[in-house]
Amino acid sequence: MKMQEKQKKISTETIDPRITKIAAKIKELRLKDYSSHETFAWDNNLNRVQYWRIENGSNLTLKTLLRILDIYKISLSEFFKDL
Repeated sequence: MKMQEKQKKISTETIDPRITKIAAKIKELRLKDYSSHETFAWDNNLNRVQYWRIENGSNLTLKTLLRILDIYKISLSEFFKDL
């Protein structure tokens, strides 16, 4: 197994399912208005690679989560109510 494949396998196995749900919810919000994560990131002055990682369940800080929620004008309680 190649090193890159090994790292990918390890990283997907160790993702907390709660993080996966948060990432899916962020992606769901984006898909209401944008088909492309790159366009969303560009339009909202976010790093496109960082945003892609967020939607895939990694590299999410609370500061970034709050920034995304501000973009959508929703509160933390609204975001987490269905999770």
